[in-house]
Amino acid sequence: MNTGLFPPPKQRGLLIHGIILFVLLVVVTIGFIQLTSADVGPAFLIWLLVSLAAFAPIPFFAYRIFALYRASYEIDRDSLAIQWGLRVEDIPLSDIEWIRPAEDLTNPLNLPALPLPGALLGIRRHPDLGSVEFIASDAKKLLLIATAKRVFVISPDNPSGLAQTFARATEMGSLAPAEAKSVYPSFIVSQAWESGMARYLWLSALFLNIGLFIWASLIIPSTPQVALAVQTVGSAFETVPSSQLIIFPVASLLLAVAGWIAGLYFYRWERE
Repeated sequence: MNTGLFPPPKQRGLLIHGIILFVLLVVVTIGFIQLTSADVGPAFLIWLLVSLAAFAPIPFFAYRIFALYRASYEIDRDSLAIQWGLRVEDIPLSDIEWIRPAEDLTNPLNLPALPLPGALLGIRRHPDLGSVEFIASDAKKLLLIATAKRVFVISPDNPSGLAQTFARATEMGSLAPAEAKSVYPSFIVSQAWESGMARYLWLSALFLNIGLFIWASLIIPSTPQVALAVQTVGSAFETVPSSQLIIFPVASLLLAVAGWIAGLYFYRWERE
C-alpha cells in the first residue's frame, strides 16, 4: 500500500481568515495615516490604540493561514502523520486503538474556543473520552483518532477514505516500527532560546524598543514641534507636533514582532 494523503478542507477557512487579515491590515494602515496628521489629544490616543489593537491579532491570523495552507493528514503502513503548521503529531498505527466519525458519539463534542472554519484547534474535555485535541478545519467532517495518550480530532476532506485506508494498513501490517513524535509550536520557541545568538538578538530588540519608547516620552513633553520630513534649502521649515514621534517606537515594535515571527519560521529549517 502506498502513502495516502488526506488534506483537510481548506478553501473556506483560507477565505475567511484572509478577509479578517485584510481588514486588520487596512485598519492598521488607516490608523498610522491618521497618526501622522493628528494633533496631541484624544483623537491621537484613540487612533494609536486602534492601530495597536488591530495589529495585535495579525500574527495570530497570519499563522493560522500558514498552518491551514500546509495542513495535511498522511497515512501509510507504519504511522499516521498530522501536520498543522508548526504542530506535528506522528502516531504509529500500532498506537491507534480505533477511528470513528464524531457523529457516532452519544455525547457530542464541544468545539474549541474561537471555532472559525479552517481552525478548529485546541484541547477540550469530553465526559466519555477525556482529553480531546482538535487539529481540524471543518466541524462537519470530524474524525476521532483514539490513542492511549489522547483522542485526536481531525477533519480530512474524505473521512471514510482515511478510515478505510487505516483498516487496510492494519490488515497488511507494519513494514518497520515507527516512533511516536509530538511537536508543539512552543517547542520551537524554547529550542531557539537555547541559542546564544537568538537570546542576544531577542533581548537586544526588547531593550532597544523600550529605550525608544522612553526617548519619545522624554522628547514629546519638552519639545512642542519637531521636523520629520526632508527639508529643502530655501523652503519654509516644516514642523509637526512632537506627539507624532510616538510613531517611531510603535513602528519599531511592530517590525520587531514581525521579525521575531519570521526568525522562528526560518530557524526551524534544519539546514539553517
